[in-house]
Amino acid sequence: MDLLNNNNNKAGGSGFNILGKDPVDHKGYGAGTLNLDNMSPVIVDVEAGEAYVDMGAMHARSQVEKGIKFLTNKEEVPNGKPYWLIWITVDHNAQGAYFAGVTACEMTVDREIRRGYKSLPEHVNKMDKSLKRHIMVDHMDENSKQVLGKFLKGFNEEMYLNSNQKLKDDLGV
Repeated sequence: MDLLNNNNNKAGGSGFNILGKDPVDHKGYGAGTLNLDNMSPVIVDVEAGEAYVDMGAMHARSQVEKGIKFLTNKEEVPNGKPYWLIWITVDHNAQGAYFAGVTACEMTVDREIRRGYKSLPEHVNKMDKSLKRHIMVDHMDENSKQVLGKFLKGFNEEMYLNSNQKLKDDLGV
C-alpha cells in the first residue's frame, strides 16, 4: 500500500511503500522469505541537489540506471556523475510510522559513454541492512545528507520525527 503521492517523484508512480501485510503474521508457505513491501529506493542526484523516489531501482531499473552498463572499477568511469541510492524501510512504533532503516550506496553514471560504476554486492548488503532497520548514511557527503534529510522531513515530517535519533543526527537536519 503506498503511503501517499509524492510530487518529487521523477520516475512516476507513488511515494514510499508503507506496511503491506505483515510478513511474520503467518507460518505457512513463504514464511521466512524477505518482504520488500515496506521498502522504497530514493535516488539522490548529488550535482542537482535533489532526491526522489524511483521504484525502478528495486530491480536496478531506475531512470538513472537505464541504458547503462555498470562496471566494478570506479576509475573506469572518471567522468561519472555522482548519485546515491538510498534504501528506506518504513515501520510502525508506538508513535506511528517512521523511517526504520536508511542505508546509502554510491553510484556514478556517465551518459556519454553509457557506463557507470556501482558495487552490486554493496547495494545488496545495504538493502539487507535497511530491511534489518540499520541507519548507515554517515559516509555520504554533507550536501547529500542535507538533501536526503530535507526530502525525508518534507515527505512526511511526522514519520521523520518518529524516526531514530541516529538518523536525524547523521543527516544533520
